[in-house]
Amino acid sequence: MERKTKVNAEEGKQELVITREFELPVELLFKAYIEPEIVEQWMGTKVLKLESKKHGSWQFETSDPQGNVVLKTNGVIHEFVPNEKITRTFEMENTPFPVQLEFLEFEKLTSNTSKLTMHVIYKSVELRNQMLRMPFAQGINMAHNRLQDIVSKLKTVHS
Repeated sequence: MERKTKVNAEEGKQELVITREFELPVELLFKAYIEPEIVEQWMGTKVLKLESKKHGSWQFETSDPQGNVVLKTNGVIHEFVPNEKITRTFEMENTPFPVQLEFLEFEKLTSNTSKLTMHVIYKSVELRNQMLRMPFAQGINMAHNRLQDIVSKLKTVHS
């Protein structure tokens, strides 16, 4: 199956550029990143905090089926422009990975399609490459597929 989410990792650089086109209006795509109830559904995580504003912070917690917490992530939102961009930090707690910087840009393509571009910057080339060795691209593609499915259903409810 084709991965609709593209992960571009240039050799020797400490960044990734992730792009995905969605069959969703840009307003709904943006909403999928800022509304806790929607984030929880497509990311399969619990939103402990999500302050969608400049200087806001966020904190997510992912548990296994037995309820044991397996991953905690958090960060701070540095820039927040509704339906256009979110600049934030991303940190996985209790892992060897240091904080990373993420630039999310939301672009309207047509009234019913939009594009997400995520520019992720890591502390070093080695850390970025270590992240790429994990099933990262596959995971983000699956999450984006869920986002498309879940938010498409919302679209029919809201229209």
